[in-house]
Amino acid sequence: MEQLIFRPKLYRFDTCAAFAEAFALGKDDLVLTLHSVFTPYFDTEKTPVQTLFLDDYGKGEPTDDVVNAVIQKAAALTYTRLVAIGGGSVLDTAKVIAVSEGRHTDALYENRETLKKSVPLVLVPTTCGTGSEVTNIAIMTRQKLGVKMGLTSEATYGDYAVLIPELLKSIPFSVFATSSIDALVHAVESYLSPNATPYTRILSKEAICRIITGYQQLLQAGKEHLPEFTDQFLFSANIAGLAFGTAGCAAVHAMSYPLSGVYHVAHGESNYAMFTGVLKKYMQIQSDGAIAALNELLSEQLHCEVGAVYDELENLLNRLLPKKALHEYGVKPEELPVFAENVIATQQRLMKNSFVPLNEETVLDIYRNLY
Repeated sequence: MEQLIFRPKLYRFDTCAAFAEAFALGKDDLVLTLHSVFTPYFDTEKTPVQTLFLDDYGKGEPTDDVVNAVIQKAAALTYTRLVAIGGGSVLDTAKVIAVSEGRHTDALYENRETLKKSVPLVLVPTTCGTGSEVTNIAIMTRQKLGVKMGLTSEATYGDYAVLIPELLKSIPFSVFATSSIDALVHAVESYLSPNATPYTRILSKEAICRIITGYQQLLQAGKEHLPEFTDQFLFSANIAGLAFGTAGCAAVHAMSYPLSGVYHVAHGESNYAMFTGVLKKYMQIQSDGAIAALNELLSEQLHCEVGAVYDELENLLNRLLPKKALHEYGVKPEELPVFAENVIATQQRLMKNSFVPLNEETVLDIYRNLY
């Protein structure tokens, strides 16, 4: 069994200028990014790269229509390296472009075993959540199917992952909250995964401790001090990404996809909506093993009794991002069985990593408890 998947070379630079110099960014590079990222941080005279701005094609998490439009634009350009600088949407879109050869996304899903990367791929995150810079998962909403799905292949790994704390200094607090909660979910799900290894559990545990401690310190200092903590959260998200890149994410992510796909809820927020509900269901089914160890760890970090860890975890997270019941997003009771059926039918890539197996009836029960 492979103990730790670590494909990209990992770099860290304090500033964008140092990164641009070290990687010799120039006219042969295509940079996929957002206007709000590129303009403040990169000197176009010193880094005369070609650019594609994802926000010119659509807002929020990418759909296959948006990705296909960007694929066609990129196919008309000549470049020898693809550099993605942004959040998960940008990084995931770049992974798809790198293996697309100008083809429609439907063809990529149908031929994922034979995908090949056409140019070297550099992935630079600007949030502290997805860990996408070190994984091979590219998520998009497939509109005809009405579901979010991951495209995975050995070819969709980046060649280089680059951490630049400077890019997070002006991150909006709401984006920080949703992305860092996503990282915490990555760490917890990979810790509980039956595919976890001793190596991934070390990374998962370290990420959990760093994120919870970071939250506690940030809230004590005041939210205005966020720039002082972004480096810590960027590192935590990265090691959580390494952990779930091997061990996998599970039911929390799988069950969040219908909410974010249908109601366009931010990925981290939709994960939070499911998070403790899934953990509580696990505990009802099996209370020993990895989940008992996790609860002990949470008890130490949250300074509470083991039996209160999920409530205390929610109390902490609610100070960053108030949790909503599903009906507050507009979800209708009659949609819950559809969501559950959808999860079982389309998200087995994730569901197989659950701490204990969950069937459609159990998934529906979780949704109803969260409604």
